[in-house]
Amino acid sequence: MEITDRIVVVTGAAGGIGRALAQAFAQAGAKKVVCADLDGAGAHATAGQVGGIGRAVDVAREADIQALIEHTEAEVGPIDLFCSNAGIFTAGGPEVDNTAWQRIWDINLMAHVWAARHLLPRMIARGGGYFLNTASAAGLLSQVGSAPYSVTKHAAVGFAEWLAFTHGDQGIKVSVLCPQAVRTAMTRGHEEHVASIDGMLGPDAVAQACLDAIRAETFLVLPHPEVLQYMRNKTDNYDRWLGGMRKLNRRYAGA
Repeated sequence: MEITDRIVVVTGAAGGIGRALAQAFAQAGAKKVVCADLDGAGAHATAGQVGGIGRAVDVAREADIQALIEHTEAEVGPIDLFCSNAGIFTAGGPEVDNTAWQRIWDINLMAHVWAARHLLPRMIARGGGYFLNTASAAGLLSQVGSAPYSVTKHAAVGFAEWLAFTHGDQGIKVSVLCPQAVRTAMTRGHEEHVASIDGMLGPDAVAQACLDAIRAETFLVLPHPEVLQYMRNKTDNYDRWLGGMRKLNRRYAGA
C-alpha cells in the first residue's frame, strides 16, 4: 500500500517510534496523520510537526479508542492505515501485582483488539484497510527480566497473525513490528541490556522499515535482521534455545 493521500492514525505518537512513524508517513505524502497519545500535549506537538491532528487518548480504555476511530472517520475521513503502536514495559514475573498485569495487558494487547473491533467492520465494508501493530522481538523470542512484556508481546503477535489470515481475503492487510532495542524513553538507562545485544536503532530507522513493509505489504517487520535467525534457532531446537536464554538470563537478569 502506498501512503500517498492516505489517512493514517498513529497511537503512542508523542515520542519514540510513534513520532517517527507520524513523521515518516507525512513525508511519504499522507493526506492526514492523526497523532494520538496519553500525553495529549506531546500528541499535539507531533501533529504540529507533520501538519496533522493531535488527540489525547488512553489506549488502555476501549472507549477512548472507539472515540478516536469515530471522530477521525467523521471529521477527517475513512482511516486507511491504523498504527496501534503505544506500549509499555513492566519488569518482573508472577509476583507483579494484578493491577500492573492488567494495565500492560490492556495496552500491549487489548488496544490492538479494540482497534480492530471498532475499525475492522468499516474497513471490510469499503473493501480493505491496513493495520500496523507494534509488538517486539520479545513477542517472537522472549524477554529476560519481564514476564508481562514477553507474554503480552507474544499475544500481540498472535493476534496480528490471526487478523491477517482471517480477514486477508476481505482486503485487510496487516504488518507487525518486532524490533529489538530502539532508542526511546522506554530503553533509556538500559542501553547495555539484553535487547541491545545487536545494537540500538534510532526510531527513524524503525519507521523507515515499517514504511518499506507497508509498501511491500509484508507481514513481519524486522528492523534487526538478526531476529530472523534467532527465530529459526528457536524452532530448530527449542531445548538448545532455552539453554541459550538461560545463559542470557544469568548475564542480564536484574540489569
